[in-house]
Amino acid sequence: MSNKTAGIVIIGSGFAGVGMAIKLKAAGYHDFVILEKAAELGGTWRDNTYPGCACDVPSHMYSYSFELNSGWSRMFSPQEEIWEYMRRCADKYGVTPHIRYGRHVVALEYDDAARQWDVTTEDGTVLRTNAVVSGIGALHIPSFPEISGRGVFRGTAFHSAEWDHSVDLTGKRVAVIGTGASAIQFVPRIAEQARQLTVFQRTPPWIHPKPDFAFSPRARRALRLPGAARTLRNALYWALETRAVGFTIDPRLMKVPETLALKHLETQVPDPELRRRLTPDYTIGCKRILLSSDYYPALSRPNVSLVTDAITEIREHSIINATGAEHEVDVIVYGTGFKVTDALQRQHIAGRNGLKIQDAWQDGIETYFGISTAGFPNLFFLLGPNTGLGHNSVVFMIESQVRYVMDCLRLLSRTKARALDVRPERQREFNRRLQERLNPLVWNAGGCRSWYLDEHGVNRTLWPGFTFEYWARTRKMKPGAYELIY
Repeated sequence: MSNKTAGIVIIGSGFAGVGMAIKLKAAGYHDFVILEKAAELGGTWRDNTYPGCACDVPSHMYSYSFELNSGWSRMFSPQEEIWEYMRRCADKYGVTPHIRYGRHVVALEYDDAARQWDVTTEDGTVLRTNAVVSGIGALHIPSFPEISGRGVFRGTAFHSAEWDHSVDLTGKRVAVIGTGASAIQFVPRIAEQARQLTVFQRTPPWIHPKPDFAFSPRARRALRLPGAARTLRNALYWALETRAVGFTIDPRLMKVPETLALKHLETQVPDPELRRRLTPDYTIGCKRILLSSDYYPALSRPNVSLVTDAITEIREHSIINATGAEHEVDVIVYGTGFKVTDALQRQHIAGRNGLKIQDAWQDGIETYFGISTAGFPNLFFLLGPNTGLGHNSVVFMIESQVRYVMDCLRLLSRTKARALDVRPERQREFNRRLQERLNPLVWNAGGCRSWYLDEHGVNRTLWPGFTFEYWARTRKMKPGAYELIY
Protein backbone atom coordinates (compact mmCIF):
# COMPACT_ATOMS: atom_id res chain seq x y z
CA MET A 1 0.00 0.00 0.00
CA SER A 2 1.32 3.43 -0.92
CA ASN A 3 0.25 6.78 0.49
CA LYS A 4 0.10 10.01 -1.49
CA THR A 5 -1.43 13.45 -1.07
CA ALA A 6 -3.53 15.72 -3.27
CA GLY A 7 -5.33 18.95 -2.45
CA ILE A 8 -8.57 17.82 -4.10
CA VAL A 9 -9.60 14.45 -5.53
CA ILE A 10 -12.19 14.27 -8.30
CA ILE A 11 -13.73 10.86 -8.96
CA GLY A 12 -14.74 10.23 -12.58
CA SER A 13 -13.88 11.95 -15.84
CA GLY A 14 -17.26 12.41 -17.47
CA PHE A 15 -18.87 15.80 -18.08
CA ALA A 16 -19.01 16.42 -14.30
CA GLY A 17 -15.41 15.51 -13.46
CA VAL A 18 -13.88 17.30 -16.44
CA GLY A 19 -16.08 20.38 -15.86
CA MET A 20 -15.03 20.52 -12.20
CA ALA A 21 -11.36 20.21 -13.14
CA ILE A 22 -11.58 23.00 -15.71
CA LYS A 23 -13.06 25.43 -13.17
CA LEU A 24 -10.52 24.44 -10.49
CA LYS A 25 -7.70 25.14 -12.91
CA ALA A 26 -9.21 28.49 -13.94
CA ALA A 27 -9.42 29.53 -10.27
CA GLY A 28 -5.75 28.72 -9.66
CA TYR A 29 -6.15 25.31 -8.02
CA HIS A 30 -3.54 23.01 -9.51
CA ASP A 31 -3.07 20.45 -6.72
CA PHE A 32 -5.86 18.10 -7.77
CA VAL A 33 -6.19 14.71 -9.46
CA ILE A 34 -8.99 13.00 -11.33
CA LEU A 35 -9.26 9.29 -10.54
CA GLU A 36 -10.76 7.40 -13.48
CA LYS A 37 -11.49 3.67 -13.28
CA ALA A 38 -11.29 3.17 -17.06
CA ALA A 39 -8.40 3.63 -19.48
CA GLU A 40 -9.91 6.74 -21.12
CA LEU A 41 -12.03 9.71 -20.07
CA GLY A 42 -15.64 10.21 -21.10
CA GLY A 43 -17.96 8.42 -18.66
CA THR A 44 -21.30 7.58 -20.27
CA TRP A 45 -20.07 8.70 -23.68
CA ARG A 46 -17.05 6.41 -23.50
CA ASP A 47 -18.98 3.39 -22.26
CA ASN A 48 -22.06 3.44 -24.46
CA THR A 49 -21.03 2.51 -27.99
CA TYR A 50 -24.15 0.66 -29.11
CA PRO A 51 -25.35 1.19 -32.70
CA GLY A 52 -27.26 4.46 -33.04
CA CYS A 53 -26.06 5.86 -29.70
CA ALA A 54 -26.73 9.61 -29.66
CA CYS A 55 -27.83 12.36 -27.32
CA ASP A 56 -31.53 13.10 -26.83
CA VAL A 57 -30.80 16.72 -25.91
CA PRO A 58 -29.87 19.13 -28.75
CA SER A 59 -26.09 19.28 -29.22
CA HIS A 60 -25.74 23.02 -28.72
CA MET A 61 -27.34 22.66 -25.28
CA TYR A 62 -25.57 19.44 -24.33
CA SER A 63 -22.16 21.08 -24.01
CA TYR A 64 -20.33 23.44 -21.66
CA SER A 65 -21.60 27.04 -21.75
CA PHE A 66 -17.98 28.26 -21.80
CA GLU A 67 -16.94 26.02 -24.69
CA LEU A 68 -19.57 26.20 -27.42
CA ASN A 69 -19.06 24.04 -30.48
CA SER A 70 -20.27 25.51 -33.76
CA GLY A 71 -19.19 22.40 -35.63
CA TRP A 72 -21.72 19.81 -34.42
CA SER A 73 -22.73 17.67 -37.40
CA ARG A 74 -26.34 17.23 -36.30
CA MET A 75 -28.95 18.77 -34.03
CA PHE A 76 -28.63 15.62 -31.85
CA SER A 77 -24.99 14.51 -31.86
CA PRO A 78 -23.88 10.90 -32.14
CA GLN A 79 -21.83 9.38 -29.32
CA GLU A 80 -18.48 9.62 -31.13
CA GLU A 81 -18.78 13.40 -31.55
CA ILE A 82 -19.71 14.02 -27.92
CA TRP A 83 -16.81 11.85 -26.73
CA GLU A 84 -14.41 13.70 -29.04
CA TYR A 85 -15.75 17.05 -27.75
CA MET A 86 -15.02 15.99 -24.16
CA ARG A 87 -11.45 14.91 -24.97
CA ARG A 88 -10.89 18.18 -26.81
CA CYS A 89 -12.11 20.19 -23.80
CA ALA A 90 -9.86 18.25 -21.40
CA ASP A 91 -6.84 18.91 -23.62
CA LYS A 92 -7.62 22.56 -24.32
CA TYR A 93 -8.05 23.48 -20.64
CA GLY A 94 -5.02 21.51 -19.43
CA VAL A 95 -7.00 18.92 -17.50
CA THR A 96 -5.67 15.76 -19.17
CA PRO A 97 -2.35 15.66 -17.22
CA HIS A 98 -4.33 15.55 -13.96
CA ILE A 99 -6.18 12.34 -14.89
CA ARG A 100 -4.99 9.06 -13.35
CA TYR A 101 -6.41 6.19 -15.42
CA GLY A 102 -7.14 2.70 -14.15
CA ARG A 103 -7.80 4.02 -10.62
CA HIS A 104 -11.04 2.53 -9.37
CA VAL A 105 -12.00 4.16 -6.06
CA VAL A 106 -13.19 1.55 -3.55
CA ALA A 107 -13.34 3.52 -0.29
CA LEU A 108 -13.60 7.04 1.14
CA GLU A 109 -12.85 7.48 4.85
CA TYR A 110 -12.82 10.76 6.77
CA ASP A 111 -10.09 11.30 9.37
CA ASP A 112 -11.66 13.44 12.13
CA ALA A 113 -8.33 14.39 13.70
CA ALA A 114 -6.61 15.41 10.45
CA ARG A 115 -9.80 16.90 8.91
CA GLN A 116 -8.95 15.06 5.70
CA TRP A 117 -10.20 12.22 3.52
CA ASP A 118 -8.41 8.97 2.73
CA VAL A 119 -9.29 7.84 -0.78
CA THR A 120 -8.44 4.18 -1.44
CA THR A 121 -8.21 2.73 -4.94
CA GLU A 122 -8.48 -0.89 -5.98
CA ASP A 123 -4.70 -1.31 -6.26
CA GLY A 124 -4.30 -0.39 -2.58
CA THR A 125 -3.08 3.18 -3.12
CA VAL A 126 -4.35 5.66 -0.52
CA LEU A 127 -4.55 9.35 -1.34
CA ARG A 128 -4.93 11.80 1.52
CA THR A 129 -6.88 14.86 0.43
CA ASN A 130 -8.67 17.93 1.79
CA ALA A 131 -11.79 17.54 -0.36
CA VAL A 132 -13.46 14.96 -2.57
CA VAL A 133 -15.70 15.73 -5.55
CA SER A 134 -17.67 12.70 -6.75
CA GLY A 135 -18.54 12.99 -10.43
CA ILE A 136 -19.49 9.36 -11.01
CA GLY A 137 -23.07 10.10 -12.12
CA ALA A 138 -25.94 7.63 -11.88
CA LEU A 139 -26.04 5.86 -15.24
CA HIS A 140 -22.99 3.61 -15.01
CA ILE A 141 -23.97 0.38 -13.20
CA PRO A 142 -25.85 -1.80 -15.72
CA SER A 143 -29.06 -3.32 -14.39
CA PHE A 144 -30.05 -6.87 -15.36
CA PRO A 145 -33.56 -8.28 -14.80
CA GLU A 146 -34.13 -11.12 -12.35
CA ILE A 147 -35.23 -13.81 -14.79
CA SER A 148 -35.06 -17.53 -14.02
CA GLY A 149 -32.34 -19.27 -16.03
CA ARG A 150 -30.60 -16.09 -17.20
CA GLY A 151 -27.22 -17.68 -16.52
CA VAL A 152 -27.86 -20.86 -18.53
CA PHE A 153 -28.24 -19.18 -21.94
CA ARG A 154 -25.67 -20.69 -24.31
CA GLY A 155 -25.73 -17.95 -26.96
CA THR A 156 -24.19 -14.50 -26.71
CA ALA A 157 -25.72 -12.07 -24.19
CA PHE A 158 -24.67 -8.55 -23.22
CA HIS A 159 -26.00 -5.26 -21.84
CA SER A 160 -26.36 -2.34 -24.24
CA ALA A 161 -23.87 -0.32 -22.14
CA GLU A 162 -21.29 -3.09 -22.66
CA TRP A 163 -21.93 -3.72 -26.35
CA ASP A 164 -20.03 -6.69 -27.76
CA HIS A 165 -18.84 -5.42 -31.15
CA SER A 166 -17.18 -8.75 -31.89
CA VAL A 167 -20.63 -10.26 -32.48
CA ASP A 168 -21.96 -9.95 -36.03
CA LEU A 169 -25.76 -9.83 -35.80
CA THR A 170 -26.23 -10.37 -39.54
CA GLY A 171 -28.61 -13.26 -40.13
CA LYS A 172 -28.97 -13.96 -36.38
CA ARG A 173 -32.11 -14.40 -34.28
CA VAL A 174 -31.80 -11.55 -31.80
CA ALA A 175 -33.85 -10.80 -28.68
CA VAL A 176 -33.94 -7.34 -27.11
CA ILE A 177 -35.17 -7.22 -23.53
CA GLY A 178 -36.28 -3.73 -22.53
CA THR A 179 -37.62 -0.73 -24.44
CA GLY A 180 -35.99 2.28 -22.78
CA ALA A 181 -33.92 5.18 -24.06
CA SER A 182 -31.06 3.02 -25.34
CA ALA A 183 -33.23 0.34 -26.93
CA ILE A 184 -35.20 2.76 -29.07
CA GLN A 185 -31.90 3.94 -30.54
CA PHE A 186 -30.32 0.56 -31.30
CA VAL A 187 -33.42 -1.45 -32.26
CA PRO A 188 -33.81 0.32 -35.65
CA ARG A 189 -30.12 -0.34 -36.42
CA ILE A 190 -30.04 -4.03 -35.56
CA ALA A 191 -33.45 -4.62 -37.20
CA GLU A 192 -31.66 -4.00 -40.49
CA GLN A 193 -29.12 -6.76 -39.74
CA ALA A 194 -30.93 -9.50 -37.85
CA ARG A 195 -32.77 -12.31 -39.57
CA GLN A 196 -35.38 -12.14 -36.83
CA LEU A 197 -35.60 -9.53 -34.09
CA THR A 198 -37.89 -10.12 -31.10
CA VAL A 199 -38.44 -7.13 -28.82
CA PHE A 200 -39.68 -7.98 -25.32
CA GLN A 201 -41.58 -5.02 -23.90
CA ARG A 202 -42.70 -4.77 -20.30
CA THR A 203 -44.01 -1.20 -20.44
CA PRO A 204 -44.43 0.83 -23.64
CA PRO A 205 -42.64 4.19 -23.54
CA TRP A 206 -44.18 7.49 -24.53
CA ILE A 207 -42.32 8.64 -27.65
CA HIS A 208 -42.14 12.02 -29.36
CA PRO A 209 -40.78 12.53 -32.88
CA LYS A 210 -37.08 13.41 -32.85
CA PRO A 211 -36.50 16.73 -34.67
CA ASP A 212 -33.05 15.66 -35.82
CA PHE A 213 -31.26 16.89 -38.93
CA ALA A 214 -27.75 17.36 -40.24
CA PHE A 215 -26.25 20.86 -40.18
CA SER A 216 -25.16 21.86 -43.66
CA PRO A 217 -21.66 23.30 -44.16
CA ARG A 218 -23.34 26.65 -44.70
CA ALA A 219 -25.21 26.42 -41.39
CA ARG A 220 -22.01 25.49 -39.55
CA ARG A 221 -20.25 28.49 -41.10
CA ALA A 222 -23.11 30.73 -39.98
CA LEU A 223 -22.85 29.35 -36.43
CA ARG A 224 -19.21 30.44 -36.34
CA LEU A 225 -20.28 34.11 -36.64
CA PRO A 226 -19.90 36.08 -33.37
CA GLY A 227 -22.79 35.36 -31.02
CA ALA A 228 -24.59 32.92 -33.38
CA ALA A 229 -23.92 29.71 -31.43
CA ARG A 230 -24.76 31.51 -28.17
CA THR A 231 -28.05 32.76 -29.61
CA LEU A 232 -29.00 29.25 -30.77
CA ARG A 233 -28.09 27.81 -27.38
CA ASN A 234 -30.23 30.38 -25.57
CA ALA A 235 -33.18 29.67 -27.86
CA LEU A 236 -32.82 25.93 -27.28
CA TYR A 237 -32.57 26.43 -23.52
CA TRP A 238 -35.87 28.29 -23.26
CA ALA A 239 -37.59 25.95 -25.71
CA LEU A 240 -36.56 22.96 -23.58
CA GLU A 241 -37.45 24.77 -20.37
CA THR A 242 -41.06 25.17 -21.51
CA ARG A 243 -41.31 21.36 -21.48
CA ALA A 244 -41.05 21.52 -17.68
CA VAL A 245 -44.39 23.27 -17.26
CA GLY A 246 -46.38 20.04 -17.11
CA PHE A 247 -43.72 18.33 -14.98
CA THR A 248 -43.36 21.07 -12.39
CA ILE A 249 -46.74 22.78 -12.13
CA ASP A 250 -49.67 20.41 -12.78
CA PRO A 251 -49.84 16.92 -14.37
CA ARG A 252 -53.01 18.01 -16.21
CA LEU A 253 -50.81 20.24 -18.36
CA MET A 254 -49.27 17.08 -19.83
CA LYS A 255 -52.25 16.74 -22.18
CA VAL A 256 -50.42 18.60 -24.97
CA PRO A 257 -47.32 16.32 -25.00
CA GLU A 258 -49.63 13.30 -24.68
CA THR A 259 -51.58 14.36 -27.77
CA LEU A 260 -48.33 14.84 -29.69
CA ALA A 261 -47.12 11.35 -28.68
CA LEU A 262 -50.41 9.67 -29.62
CA LYS A 263 -50.45 11.45 -32.99
CA HIS A 264 -46.85 10.28 -33.60
CA LEU A 265 -47.84 6.70 -32.77
CA GLU A 266 -50.91 6.82 -35.02
CA THR A 267 -48.94 8.26 -37.93
CA GLN A 268 -46.09 5.75 -37.72
CA VAL A 269 -47.95 2.55 -36.79
CA PRO A 270 -50.83 1.82 -39.18
CA ASP A 271 -51.57 -1.63 -37.68
CA PRO A 272 -54.26 -1.05 -34.99
CA GLU A 273 -53.30 -4.15 -32.95
CA LEU A 274 -49.61 -3.21 -32.83
CA ARG A 275 -50.60 0.37 -32.02
CA ARG A 276 -52.73 -0.85 -29.11
CA ARG A 277 -49.80 -2.77 -27.62
CA LEU A 278 -47.54 0.28 -28.02
CA THR A 279 -49.98 2.67 -26.28
CA PRO A 280 -48.92 3.43 -22.68
CA ASP A 281 -51.54 3.26 -19.92
CA TYR A 282 -49.80 5.67 -17.54
CA THR A 283 -49.52 9.46 -17.36
CA ILE A 284 -47.02 10.80 -19.84
CA GLY A 285 -43.86 12.08 -18.17
CA CYS A 286 -43.98 9.81 -15.13
CA LYS A 287 -41.30 7.83 -16.94
CA ARG A 288 -38.76 9.39 -19.27
CA ILE A 289 -40.31 10.69 -22.52
CA LEU A 290 -38.25 9.31 -25.39
CA LEU A 291 -37.41 10.81 -28.78
CA SER A 292 -37.36 8.72 -31.95
CA SER A 293 -38.60 8.90 -35.52
CA ASP A 294 -37.38 5.44 -36.55
CA TYR A 295 -38.30 3.13 -33.63
CA TYR A 296 -41.97 2.62 -34.54
CA PRO A 297 -41.24 1.94 -38.24
CA ALA A 298 -38.63 -0.64 -37.14
CA LEU A 299 -41.29 -2.53 -35.17
CA SER A 300 -43.45 -2.68 -38.29
CA ARG A 301 -40.78 -4.51 -40.30
CA PRO A 302 -41.66 -8.09 -41.34
CA ASN A 303 -38.60 -9.51 -39.51
CA VAL A 304 -39.45 -7.79 -36.20
CA SER A 305 -41.99 -8.97 -33.62
CA LEU A 306 -43.09 -7.32 -30.38
CA VAL A 307 -43.80 -9.51 -27.35
CA THR A 308 -45.68 -7.88 -24.49
CA ASP A 309 -46.20 -10.94 -22.29
CA ALA A 310 -43.80 -11.21 -19.37
CA ILE A 311 -40.68 -13.37 -19.68
CA THR A 312 -40.87 -16.32 -17.29
CA GLU A 313 -37.70 -18.20 -18.12
CA ILE A 314 -34.53 -18.15 -20.21
CA ARG A 315 -33.28 -21.51 -21.49
CA GLU A 316 -30.07 -22.52 -23.26
CA HIS A 317 -31.27 -21.35 -26.68
CA SER A 318 -34.62 -19.70 -26.09
CA ILE A 319 -36.82 -17.34 -24.09
CA ILE A 320 -40.17 -18.47 -22.64
CA ASN A 321 -42.95 -15.95 -22.02
CA ALA A 322 -46.02 -16.07 -19.77
CA THR A 323 -48.19 -17.71 -22.46
CA GLY A 324 -45.74 -20.61 -22.63
CA ALA A 325 -44.54 -19.60 -26.09
CA GLU A 326 -40.90 -20.41 -26.80
CA HIS A 327 -38.81 -17.93 -28.79
CA GLU A 328 -35.57 -19.41 -30.11
CA VAL A 329 -32.73 -16.85 -30.14
CA ASP A 330 -28.99 -16.71 -30.83
CA VAL A 331 -28.24 -13.40 -29.12
CA ILE A 332 -29.82 -11.52 -26.20
CA VAL A 333 -29.30 -7.77 -25.80
CA TYR A 334 -30.35 -6.32 -22.44
CA GLY A 335 -31.62 -2.76 -22.81
CA THR A 336 -32.65 -2.75 -19.18
CA GLY A 337 -31.10 0.47 -17.94
CA PHE A 338 -29.03 1.15 -14.86
CA LYS A 339 -29.06 0.82 -11.08
CA VAL A 340 -29.67 4.47 -10.29
CA THR A 341 -30.78 4.97 -6.68
CA ASP A 342 -28.25 2.52 -5.26
CA ALA A 343 -25.29 3.77 -7.34
CA LEU A 344 -24.16 5.95 -4.42
CA GLN A 345 -25.36 3.68 -1.61
CA ARG A 346 -23.18 0.80 -2.80
CA GLN A 347 -20.02 2.79 -2.12
CA HIS A 348 -17.84 2.42 0.97
CA ILE A 349 -17.99 5.95 2.37
CA ALA A 350 -17.35 6.65 6.07
CA GLY A 351 -17.74 10.23 7.32
CA ARG A 352 -17.42 11.92 10.71
CA ASN A 353 -17.06 9.52 13.64
CA GLY A 354 -17.07 6.62 11.17
CA LEU A 355 -20.64 7.31 10.00
CA LYS A 356 -21.35 5.06 7.02
CA ILE A 357 -23.27 6.56 4.09
CA GLN A 358 -25.69 3.61 4.23
CA ASP A 359 -26.56 4.50 7.85
CA ALA A 360 -26.89 8.20 7.04
CA TRP A 361 -29.31 7.24 4.27
CA GLN A 362 -31.11 4.37 5.99
CA ASP A 363 -34.45 6.19 5.59
CA GLY A 364 -33.66 7.21 2.02
CA ILE A 365 -31.04 9.26 0.19
CA GLU A 366 -30.90 12.83 1.47
CA THR A 367 -28.59 15.64 0.43
CA TYR A 368 -28.55 19.42 0.35
CA PHE A 369 -29.16 20.54 -3.24
CA GLY A 370 -27.83 17.14 -4.35
CA ILE A 371 -24.33 18.36 -3.50
CA SER A 372 -23.60 18.01 0.25
CA THR A 373 -24.59 15.42 2.86
CA ALA A 374 -24.61 16.02 6.62
CA GLY A 375 -21.86 14.11 8.39
CA PHE A 376 -19.54 14.06 5.36
CA PRO A 377 -17.47 17.27 5.38
CA ASN A 378 -15.82 18.45 2.17
CA LEU A 379 -17.48 15.67 0.18
CA PHE A 380 -19.34 17.07 -2.82
CA PHE A 381 -21.56 15.23 -5.29
CA LEU A 382 -22.05 16.36 -8.88
CA LEU A 383 -25.30 15.18 -10.47
CA GLY A 384 -26.19 13.88 -7.03
CA PRO A 385 -29.66 12.90 -5.77
CA ASN A 386 -32.64 14.91 -7.05
CA THR A 387 -30.67 16.88 -9.61
CA GLY A 388 -31.55 14.79 -12.67
CA LEU A 389 -33.87 16.18 -15.35
CA GLY A 390 -36.66 15.04 -17.59
CA HIS A 391 -36.73 18.09 -19.80
CA ASN A 392 -33.39 19.89 -20.25
CA SER A 393 -29.61 19.35 -20.30
CA VAL A 394 -27.91 17.89 -17.24
CA VAL A 395 -24.73 19.70 -18.31
CA PHE A 396 -26.49 22.92 -17.26
CA MET A 397 -27.10 21.37 -13.81
CA ILE A 398 -23.48 20.21 -13.59
CA GLU A 399 -22.21 23.74 -14.24
CA SER A 400 -24.49 25.12 -11.49
CA GLN A 401 -23.13 22.52 -9.06
CA VAL A 402 -19.51 23.15 -10.01
CA ARG A 403 -19.99 26.85 -9.37
CA TYR A 404 -21.51 26.03 -5.94
CA VAL A 405 -18.59 23.75 -5.01
CA MET A 406 -16.14 26.49 -6.03
CA ASP A 407 -18.02 28.85 -3.71
CA CYS A 408 -17.61 26.35 -0.87
CA LEU A 409 -13.87 26.07 -1.54
CA ARG A 410 -13.52 29.87 -1.60
CA LEU A 411 -15.27 30.07 1.79
CA LEU A 412 -12.73 27.61 3.22
CA SER A 413 -9.86 29.69 1.81
CA ARG A 414 -11.34 32.90 3.20
CA THR A 415 -12.05 31.60 6.71
CA LYS A 416 -9.01 29.29 6.95
CA ALA A 417 -11.40 26.53 8.05
CA ARG A 418 -10.28 22.97 7.31
CA ALA A 419 -13.71 21.68 6.30
CA LEU A 420 -17.39 22.47 6.09
CA ASP A 421 -20.34 20.21 6.83
CA VAL A 422 -23.96 20.97 5.96
CA ARG A 423 -26.12 21.37 9.07
CA PRO A 424 -28.53 18.39 9.48
CA GLU A 425 -31.52 20.63 10.16
CA ARG A 426 -30.96 22.60 6.94
CA GLN A 427 -30.67 19.36 5.00
CA ARG A 428 -33.87 17.99 6.57
CA GLU A 429 -35.80 21.16 5.80
CA PHE A 430 -34.54 21.20 2.21
CA ASN A 431 -35.65 17.58 1.68
CA ARG A 432 -39.01 18.09 3.39
CA ARG A 433 -39.83 20.91 1.00
CA LEU A 434 -38.38 18.99 -1.96
CA GLN A 435 -40.62 15.98 -1.37
CA GLU A 436 -43.64 18.21 -0.72
CA ARG A 437 -43.15 19.58 -4.21
CA LEU A 438 -42.49 16.17 -5.79
CA ASN A 439 -45.45 14.29 -4.30
CA PRO A 440 -48.31 15.82 -6.33
CA LEU A 441 -46.33 15.92 -9.58
CA VAL A 442 -46.43 13.65 -12.59
CA TRP A 443 -43.68 11.26 -11.44
CA ASN A 444 -45.92 9.93 -8.67
CA ALA A 445 -49.14 10.02 -10.73
CA GLY A 446 -51.36 6.96 -10.87
CA GLY A 447 -49.00 4.66 -8.99
CA CYS A 448 -46.37 5.03 -11.72
CA ARG A 449 -43.22 2.95 -11.21
CA SER A 450 -39.95 4.05 -12.78
CA TRP A 451 -36.22 4.17 -12.16
CA TYR A 452 -36.75 7.67 -10.80
CA LEU A 453 -38.18 6.14 -7.59
CA ASP A 454 -36.41 4.22 -4.84
CA GLU A 455 -37.68 1.00 -3.23
CA HIS A 456 -40.08 3.06 -1.07
CA GLY A 457 -41.59 4.79 -4.09
CA VAL A 458 -39.87 8.08 -3.28
CA ASN A 459 -38.36 10.15 -6.09
CA ARG A 460 -34.66 10.47 -5.26
CA THR A 461 -33.59 11.23 -8.81
CA LEU A 462 -35.22 14.29 -10.37
CA TRP A 463 -35.29 18.00 -9.64
CA PRO A 464 -38.94 19.07 -9.29
CA GLY A 465 -38.60 22.55 -10.79
CA PHE A 466 -37.20 24.57 -13.63
CA THR A 467 -33.43 24.51 -14.16
CA PHE A 468 -33.21 28.31 -13.89
CA GLU A 469 -34.65 27.95 -10.38
CA TYR A 470 -31.92 25.49 -9.41
CA TRP A 471 -29.34 27.82 -10.99
CA ALA A 472 -30.66 30.77 -8.94
CA ARG A 473 -30.80 28.81 -5.66
CA THR A 474 -27.26 27.46 -6.00
CA ARG A 475 -25.71 30.61 -7.45
CA LYS A 476 -24.37 31.61 -4.04
CA MET A 477 -23.83 29.12 -1.25
CA LYS A 478 -25.23 30.20 2.15
CA PRO A 479 -22.47 29.99 4.79
CA GLY A 480 -25.13 29.74 7.51
CA ALA A 481 -26.23 26.38 6.15
CA TYR A 482 -22.83 24.91 7.02
CA GLU A 483 -20.78 24.22 10.11
CA LEU A 484 -17.16 25.29 9.66
CA ILE A 485 -14.60 22.86 11.09
CA TYR A 486 -11.22 24.32 12.07
